[in-house]
Amino acid sequence: MRKIEAPDLLTPAEVAEVFRVDPKTVTRWAKAGKIRAIKTVGGHRRYYAAEVDRLLNRGEEAGPQ
Repeated sequence: MRKIEAPDLLTPAEVAEVFRVDPKTVTRWAKAGKIRAIKTVGGHRRYYAAEVDRLLNRGEEAGPQ
């Protein structure tokens, strides 16, 4: 049987640490559509690590514009 791999997900605090902003800022970015978020069954936001890496590699030191 083949194992299904889940994508690496980050919490708002982990994303905030990467961009050196407050976790609430990350939540605002998600609400504005600047970064994709998924919601867990419990209603918490999670962010794709690959997308965070992509944003960092674009040279956006201050986060999504």
